[in-house]
Amino acid sequence: MKAVLMTSPGAPEVLQIEKVADPVIENDREILVSLKAAGVNPIDTKLRTRGTFYPEQMPAILGCDGAGIVTEIGKNVKKFQVGDEVYFCNSGIGLTPGNYAELAVVDERFVAKKPTSLSFVEAAAAPLVLITAWESLYDRGNLQAGRKVLIHGGAGGVGHVAIQLAKLQGAEVATTISSEEKADFVKSLGVDLAIFKNTDFVEAILDWTNGEGVDLAFDTIGGKVFYDTIPAVKVYGDLVTILEPNYSLGNLKVARQRNLRIGLELMLTPMMKGLTEAQEDQAKILQQCGRLFDQGKLKINVNKTFALDDAMEAHRMLEGGSMIGKIVLTI
Repeated sequence: MKAVLMTSPGAPEVLQIEKVADPVIENDREILVSLKAAGVNPIDTKLRTRGTFYPEQMPAILGCDGAGIVTEIGKNVKKFQVGDEVYFCNSGIGLTPGNYAELAVVDERFVAKKPTSLSFVEAAAAPLVLITAWESLYDRGNLQAGRKVLIHGGAGGVGHVAIQLAKLQGAEVATTISSEEKADFVKSLGVDLAIFKNTDFVEAILDWTNGEGVDLAFDTIGGKVFYDTIPAVKVYGDLVTILEPNYSLGNLKVARQRNLRIGLELMLTPMMKGLTEAQEDQAKILQQCGRLFDQGKLKINVNKTFALDDAMEAHRMLEGGSMIGKIVLTI
């Protein structure tokens, strides 16, 4: 099959298209998927730059998100048949081959049927950001109806999904954005307050909440933003981040004084730790989101597609930042 190999850590040029052996089913719960599209996520660019979690296994095939058609099944597969259309978040972190390729072998327990209302491109854009936003808001942040939430970077891949999941839960949503185009985009998703990044978002949030702060803040940006957000969260509130806090940029003194609960979200943990039950739970999230897509209650925004051969260009665009929605490789 044709695949994009990461030959060593480095710039986008380390991604090279090659012919490699087709993957084969090795246990009776696996399925072989003919991939039609693969999502491109910031974790891909980070692993390409720094090296994968398994640096001794090179070259590597990146790409956690995939969507395609089942072409072969193991003898004890129960959920799928040949011809089924599926989507999933699996592999791509260095241990086993990812989805920048024409074929992938996946345990059926970690896969969901593709929503019928989504194209393969849209479906491939969805899994990692859906699971990240779902776990951050619902599991880490315990978001309930009537609460107020601040979502940083609401026009981005995770952010624009998080806005929709928060609104579906009955929350009021504020978000930070950097342009009029992004403001229009997030308002189309139902945002109650769009805050431009050149304004004081803490002041804006305190005005919006009568000085109390939000019940939940969701940080998709990291760095200094994480620490700057602390005073925008109400006493006994929640602050969830998907980035590792940079301890040289601040401290948690004010967070402790406000009795905040800090949530660290990494949806890759079940895959990294081999936690089968947790991976099955993530597939159930995709199943539930699939129903929301097909009911017209949830949508995914694809900003641009690239051919598999142009993976390096996709990485360049993603690293350029300031983008609405997601990038996808078509296969």
